[in-house]
Amino acid sequence: MTDDTVTVTLQADEESDELTVPTALVDMLRESDESTPQLVGDIAMFGMAQRIHGAVHHAQGEPTAEIQDANETTMDLFEDRFDATFAELTGHDH
Repeated sequence: MTDDTVTVTLQADEESDELTVPTALVDMLRESDESTPQLVGDIAMFGMAQRIHGAVHHAQGEPTAEIQDANETTMDLFEDRFDATFAELTGHDH
């Protein structure tokens, strides 16, 4: 990779992954003094919240209790992170 990229390391227990993205993209998405790991974490939280929202509200059939519980936990964690609900930040509510 070239110098115009930044690599963020994700770690959970003994496993890890690296994500390399253009620095210009990170700079474009950054709000005020937000760090690169914080920005990537925010985007990951948004993406995961969108996925669980879709699984609960837009998928065929009724979601399992496990998926519904994961949705509740995700939305609680989302609100803790952003001090706003998923519906407030996306304009999408059910």
